[in-house]
Amino acid sequence: MSGVSFAVLRDLAKKNRNNHALAVRLWKTGNYDACLLACQVADPARVDDALAEGWMREVYNYVLSGEFSQLVGKSPLGQKKGEKWIKSREEYISRTGWLILSWLVERSTLPDDYFSSYIGVIEADIHSSPNRTRDAMNTALINIGLRPALTKECLAAAKRIGKVDVDHGETGCKTPDAGDYIVRTLDYRKKKNKK
Repeated sequence: MSGVSFAVLRDLAKKNRNNHALAVRLWKTGNYDACLLACQVADPARVDDALAEGWMREVYNYVLSGEFSQLVGKSPLGQKKGEKWIKSREEYISRTGWLILSWLVERSTLPDDYFSSYIGVIEADIHSSPNRTRDAMNTALINIGLRPALTKECLAAAKRIGKVDVDHGETGCKTPDAGDYIVRTLDYRKKKNKK
């Protein structure tokens, strides 16, 4: 790890967008900052099964999982990998799968029925899942709940789930209450649309 700030990484990513060859070289260094940048500059259209599975095996923390999930989520393999990885018992693999699902909720044309099938899975498994997976499942529930047709179902599930405990380590991060977060976000969007 070199300690490059996210601001610098984002600036470098803008200048090297979809430079897939560079991304592959960066990832091979094994340097944490280079791997983050690799996820940001790789061409999602060129993410094949070998790259997705190979890189997934090397994801070892929650930040890298987050960046990698965005790359795979934008790729043609997003749905397939999300569905596969959420079933893993490995913390960062399942976390990545749930984050891909969250990404797909916001940015795909998949129907509401596709996402509603995951609400029960989240409710049944969230408290027994690995630490960082719980955080990603909570995020997925929030994003699914922002779909108007699924809001009521997600709010009911969030109430039954209750508090989700996630150890965020020595950070200022807190796990939001999914129900409160859904309501606040929808209220904010309504107010914004009135302007």
